[in-house]
Amino acid sequence: MRFALGAVADKAGYGLEAHESLGSTNAEGLLRAEAGVSRPLWIVTSRQTAGHGRRGRAWETPSGNLAASLVVPGVADRPLAAGLGFVAGLALNSAITAVAPRAMARTVLDGYEAPGHRLALKWPNDVLLDGAKLAGVLVEVHSHEEAGLAAVVGIGVNVAAAPKDTSYPATSLAELGSDCTAADLFEALSDSWVGFYAIWNGGRGLPDIRRLWLEQAAGIGAPVAIRHGDDVIRGIFETLDDEGRLVVLTDAGSRRMIAAGEVHFGTAATMR
Repeated sequence: MRFALGAVADKAGYGLEAHESLGSTNAEGLLRAEAGVSRPLWIVTSRQTAGHGRRGRAWETPSGNLAASLVVPGVADRPLAAGLGFVAGLALNSAITAVAPRAMARTVLDGYEAPGHRLALKWPNDVLLDGAKLAGVLVEVHSHEEAGLAAVVGIGVNVAAAPKDTSYPATSLAELGSDCTAADLFEALSDSWVGFYAIWNGGRGLPDIRRLWLEQAAGIGAPVAIRHGDDVIRGIFETLDDEGRLVVLTDAGSRRMIAAGEVHFGTAATMR
């Protein structure tokens, strides 16, 4: 499969490394960060054999799906780097809509409504299609002695196939009826990233990114359960705070700001 940058990304000076097969695009991205890259660099592969998601979960990407990582040098600090996950979610939603326009059709998800279309962003790092996981994002940070901090934004999308026997429902663009390829989606993604990254503006535009993300968020106003270690917090998903943390009105009536955890909405959130 031949990958290429979109015209907007190419003009903006982004780099591209395309591989037939890699263990992990994020691992490769961290190596480039260690080498001290001076411009944003995309690393993409037709097949990923040893990828990982949050909390070290395996993320295998068979041929036909998209596995890509973007190395972003010059990040001011680690908390700001986490905000790039929201940038990635917005860019993904925009790119998927561009290459698979039927994804814009209205639907009602499990216990909540998607905001006018079938795609929705799930805090902190997933894109949902009809309530099932379509894509995931993983942001990792590398500190270089001379070049400073670089973020590696890993993105995996189920284009041709979705994993089976998972603890959560998953789906693919092919199941939607889309005939787009991983290369089609990557080209659109590389361009849409440029626009949302400009809004992010080194973190200064985080309030605008937060607002845009909330407009496309899944589960606002619905029951939510967040598992963090052995602790489970239940309540209503109200909003994101200024730092991008989940704001939950708990069953006990207090408000909790959640920085990390495994999130369940709808029916799954009410199960004990």
